[in-house]
Parts: sequence; C-alpha cells; structure tokens
Amino acid sequence: MYLEIISPEASLVKGNVESVTVPGVEGEFQMLNNHAAIVSILEKGKVKFKGDATIAEAHKKNFTQEDGQWVLYINSGTVEMNDNKVIVLVD
Repeated sequence: MYLEIISPEASLVKGNVESVTVPGVEGEFQMLNNHAAIVSILEKGKVKFKGDATIAEAHKKNFTQEDGQWVLYINSGTVEMNDNKVIVLVD
C-alpha cells in the first residue's frame, strides 16, 4: 500500500509500506494492505510504519526506529485509508 505523511510545513513521507499504525482517539490501530476504507481523527502518540517509503531528508531528524519500524511522534492529526493509499495529516 502507498503511504503519505504530510505536515502543514512539508510532505514528510512518500512510498510503499507493509503496515501503518496510528494513535486513533479510541485507541491505536493498524492498517495493512487491502484494509477497508476509513477516516479517523488522531490524538497525541506515535505514527509507525514498516516498508520502503522515503522520508524527506530535511525531516529525518523527526523520525526514530523502533522494533524495525519508523516512528514519528505527533500531537494530533487525521488519517484516511482508501484503495490501498494511506494519507496521514499531522500536526
């Protein structure tokens, strides 16, 4: 599936991934290939992804690695998954 993580300042991540985990308001949840369409509000926490997505060079300092996944800490945001494309808008 294809992932984009976008902040108000820049596009942070683009590319193919195996999984995406986000901090939903009712708890953390994971999306895998062919996940049902979903739109959700995100709260403070970790956005995690595993795969070959490219992190923008200017923003690599905002990411860490944890258990083989890339991790970005966010304050809030929104996620949309549709047709194997995940878009995460973060603050």
